[in-house]
Amino acid sequence: MKIAFLFPGQGSQKPGLLNDLPHETSVKKVLDEASSALNVSVYNLQTKEALSSTTSVQISLLTAGVAAFKAFEAEGIKPDYVAGHSVGAFSAAVAAGVIDFRDALRVVKIRGELMERKYPQGYGMGVVLGMDEDKLQSLVSQAYDEKHPVFMSNKNAPDQITISGSLSGIQRVLDEARQKGASKASMLDVSTPSHCPLLSSVSEELAEALHDIPFHRPFIPYAGNRRARLLFDPVDIRLDLAESVSSAVQWHDASVVLYENGARLLIEMPPGNVLARLAAKAFPEARVMSVTENGFSDCQYIAQKNKRSKK
Repeated sequence: MKIAFLFPGQGSQKPGLLNDLPHETSVKKVLDEASSALNVSVYNLQTKEALSSTTSVQISLLTAGVAAFKAFEAEGIKPDYVAGHSVGAFSAAVAAGVIDFRDALRVVKIRGELMERKYPQGYGMGVVLGMDEDKLQSLVSQAYDEKHPVFMSNKNAPDQITISGSLSGIQRVLDEARQKGASKASMLDVSTPSHCPLLSSVSEELAEALHDIPFHRPFIPYAGNRRARLLFDPVDIRLDLAESVSSAVQWHDASVVLYENGARLLIEMPPGNVLARLAAKAFPEARVMSVTENGFSDCQYIAQKNKRSKK
């Protein structure tokens, strides 16, 4: 069976997340490279105080994802597909050989800083569970106005969708969603209105930064955020990385593409296990694991066993 590596995005972070990575030489090399490229110890970016910054969060997630991937790679394990949620897409792009890790660090730092400057306060994201897309879109349309903008953003599952915008607009939708039968409607620990048109200017500036970076054809198929397709053209991947910050993440549809293309072992890179839980619910016949929940050794063992069975 084919293997897919899943790289989580913002919201999965926790203090000390880099300390939980496998104690492998390959991991240390990635952490040292990140510290050298940034001219600051990446361990300083994973404290509770530091993680209040969107920039620190995104750099930490990129570093954790790439380090975990390198740990698997050092054991001879290479996935058949990679997919990253939001900023996790940069980890996926590095894993696929599309962009260099140092270039990714530089651009993700720019990405975080642009997002923080654009909406420093009063904006964020919420999540609604147990309500279908059409019904939620109706509530969002009713709540929207220019002073209190709110948009649908990430489709993580058919019944788990995030909304982005002003905190007041989000709260309107959450209140209505609860009254209309949603099983859960709550704010997320995210301080920017990601994946909606409010960040269109960020996408434009990000595209300029990405234009100066060498992009290569992936040696591992990369599932895009915006259009939920396997992307092979470097131009398409560059566009996906630039525009996903202001576009809805079609995560459920992207994971379906992985499954339809034969992925039956899905392993979520650290930190967290949200993507693994979504996959387990969507694909009960697949084997789903996360490094955070199952441990690197167990994930490595199953992946190695799968590799031997394919020979």
